[in-house]
Amino acid sequence: MSTTHSRPVMRQNRALWLLDRLERDPRADGVIDALRRGVRSLPLGPGRDALHGRWLGHPVHPLMVQVPIGSWLSAAVLDLRPGSSRGADLLVGVGLAAAVPAALAGAVDWAELHPQQQRVGLVHAASHAVGVALYAASLACRIKGRPAAGRTYGFLGLTAVGLGGMLGGHMAYRQASGANHAEEVPHVVSAGWHRIGAVEEFPAGEPVRRSVDDVPILVVRETGGTIHALAERCSHLAGPLSEGTVADGCVECPWHGSVFRLSDGWNVRGPATAPQPAFDTRIVEGHVEIRLRMQDQEEPPDDKRTDAPGHDG
Repeated sequence: MSTTHSRPVMRQNRALWLLDRLERDPRADGVIDALRRGVRSLPLGPGRDALHGRWLGHPVHPLMVQVPIGSWLSAAVLDLRPGSSRGADLLVGVGLAAAVPAALAGAVDWAELHPQQQRVGLVHAASHAVGVALYAASLACRIKGRPAAGRTYGFLGLTAVGLGGMLGGHMAYRQASGANHAEEVPHVVSAGWHRIGAVEEFPAGEPVRRSVDDVPILVVRETGGTIHALAERCSHLAGPLSEGTVADGCVECPWHGSVFRLSDGWNVRGPATAPQPAFDTRIVEGHVEIRLRMQDQEEPPDDKRTDAPGHDG
């Protein structure tokens, strides 16, 4: 007698199915293009990089939203108590004031994302806009002495903000919006020196793409002979730096305009908030060799190095 064991049927989570469908739906792309152009045209100057969070080393928007969300959640807790609460009224107002700069930071990040991320981000922003409108109505009712209506609008606003927060989490963790796309390089590239080609294979001033341990590497040889090497995929959204523009000792990503210093990978202009992993370089017997640069790395004896110019951090 044979026994047949049926396997359990695994169904896709309905919410994830809807989100995946939203990512692929192009119907709002016209609106997205118009909004993206509007955000990019804002005269923010150096404030744009500050809103991206380049000074912090990662996007500042997730940090800024803690103030309005925390204020409104605290107000909801106070609203559950019997009687009116001036503390809840104050917290609703604080949340509304803090929502403005948080939304601006989110907008400048959103304008530099992939279309699939922007589609989810548009609904994320719309949910928060509904939440802000509901909390504005809540505050107005509280000021006018209608606490019951104020509480109702507040709870509805918290629901809308919660939905927007869920979408924000999807963007951050499922779609990797704002993540450092070069973080894995130090964990993948093996230790030691790697030969990547003869010197003549790297024309002066032109970006060249090579690979070490399946990791793409950008190599640029200066006119004077100094050679620089960085991780080739942009830390912002993995754009191909080897297709970018080299000028003034820097390389500009062709996708979103992030600028990195060739000498050490430092991100001198956003939207990238993380630098590029950099490599030490040397020329041995007419060939270029590179080694991942580590802060705690000691320089080993180098008997094979020639007098040809290179760069060693």
